[in-house]
Amino acid sequence: MSLYLRILGYLKPFLPLFGVAVGSLFLYALFDVFSIALFIPFLRALFNPADVAETGDSSVDQLMTDILGRVIDLEGSPETAVRGIIIVILVAFALKNLFGFLGAYLVARVDQGVTRDMRREVYSHLLDLDMVFFGRTRVGQIQSRLTHDVEQVRQLVTKELAKMISTTFEFIGALVLMFAISGRLTIAAFVVLPGMFLIWGPLLKKLRTRDRSVLNLAGDVNAHIQETLAGIRLVKSSAAEEHERGRFGALTQDYYRQFVRAERLRALAAPISEMLAAVGTAILLYYGTRLVIYDQILSSEAFIVFLVGSTKLYSPVKYLSRLPATIQPGLVAAERVFEFLDAPVEIRDREGAVDFPGLEREIRFEEVGFAYRQGQPVLQDIAFAAPRGSVTAMVGPSGAGKTTLVDLLGRFYEVAYGRISVDGRDIRDFTVRSLRRSMGIVSQETVLFHDTVRNNLAYGAGDPSDAAIQEAARLAYAHEFIEALPQGYDTMVGERGTQLSGGQRQRLAIARAILRDPPILIFDEATSALDTESERLVQRATQRLLEGRTVFVIAHRLSTIQQADQILVLTDGRIVERGTHAALMETSGVYRRLYELQFPDEAVLAAPESGSGEGT
Repeated sequence: MSLYLRILGYLKPFLPLFGVAVGSLFLYALFDVFSIALFIPFLRALFNPADVAETGDSSVDQLMTDILGRVIDLEGSPETAVRGIIIVILVAFALKNLFGFLGAYLVARVDQGVTRDMRREVYSHLLDLDMVFFGRTRVGQIQSRLTHDVEQVRQLVTKELAKMISTTFEFIGALVLMFAISGRLTIAAFVVLPGMFLIWGPLLKKLRTRDRSVLNLAGDVNAHIQETLAGIRLVKSSAAEEHERGRFGALTQDYYRQFVRAERLRALAAPISEMLAAVGTAILLYYGTRLVIYDQILSSEAFIVFLVGSTKLYSPVKYLSRLPATIQPGLVAAERVFEFLDAPVEIRDREGAVDFPGLEREIRFEEVGFAYRQGQPVLQDIAFAAPRGSVTAMVGPSGAGKTTLVDLLGRFYEVAYGRISVDGRDIRDFTVRSLRRSMGIVSQETVLFHDTVRNNLAYGAGDPSDAAIQEAARLAYAHEFIEALPQGYDTMVGERGTQLSGGQRQRLAIARAILRDPPILIFDEATSALDTESERLVQRATQRLLEGRTVFVIAHRLSTIQQADQILVLTDGRIVERGTHAALMETSGVYRRLYELQFPDEAVLAAPESGSGEGT
């Protein structure tokens, strides 16, 4: 119940609109019953014209006669009475359908409003979650919950709720009509109703489990498609098309099997409910015939209208009996969506956090440690200072913790112990937004959106002028190739920048960083896959980007960091060496071995005559 109440909470902003929709559905049901009841005087006027102005054997007869007597001359000719009743029936049907249309339209507006708000809330919350969450959650599962699962919840909140309310009104209207015609016959109609509500009780738990399996597998299918398309170059270069077809075929087969098993249970509702309704109708036919022919306490026209009304009764009952099974996918989808919404935002502003004022003296790591998983440290006792305007390079084998170290500076993760300070103040004292806006990150994998060159360059920089954008591109040696593109700065770069070369993408990333003009720069060097000319241009653009900034460089090519103010050598999450290039080359440590591996013919010449290294 608490889950459903939480789901219904999304209706709160739309309660006035939804209230009007419910009112329209009520009037729809009212005119539906009224239009059925009108057939009693119509049938009497048709088959017993002499008694058309007389009331029959039920309160419905009295009510219909009173109402029609106000607008139709029932005591006149039968032809006039029939004609008048037909006109009233048409008006009743017109009003019924008018309110039906209004209810459906308003429900659709509420429906899409709920979908919009839920997607926005989930999306907004996802943007606030830390990188640990995205490290353990597949992108396809996130996409599935934002699209397929939210769609299931939408149907539960609005479509099924509105249908349940409408059906309930129809049920009550039919019940009132039937009781007004014959209480005995109505009681007989209820003989089979309890069975309809009890059919699905034992199956609901199993159906809920199967629906969850279906939704989880739908997320896995989406995740597999996303991962395959993202890595399509690897798939093709590895000639792994058949392998991927096999994996995808197995996933879709599992989804097919689970979906069919769930629908098999759900499909039982229709025939079982239909059979029970047929049994109930048979009882009504038998008992009603006795009341008309033998007991003569019910007129034939009233009995016919009662049977029509009973169809209005059984249809809602069949729907309501299947409702617990029908709403299971929506409830399971809501649980999955709320799992995301309830995921805690680990990295948030402290109470009293202030905007980042800028860097005056230094950034300092003070005995910092971090672990993605408990008991598996990635960084241990990291301690160093980066003075303002200096370049700090980090080198070491893969998995040494270099990227994690700079991610801690941007608070993409929180330190496990120790602290990172700027001018003596813990970075957690600053708002996350202002801290990150003071940093420019040129990552190893250049991120470009499926948008124009201009918009990609301006991303995160507010609303820069065209002149500022072009100046940043010139400084990054990108203006010339941009101008040569089909639409210049308005050219679409393609998803992930696939319309550009690696060197062009990298220069756009540098131009974007220049445009933001951040005081702190994190540069994850990515020139190893570039040709010589592209690498030369990227290196020249990089030098311009480094000027006047406090820079952290994750180095892959050691030739690019020889001028760094300090080089940190990381191994197994610890700083094992530090110093300038010249000082580290005079030792026989890790850095020199790495350099000799990259430049075996230059290692001896690269070692300077003097200098001393500082180890840890």
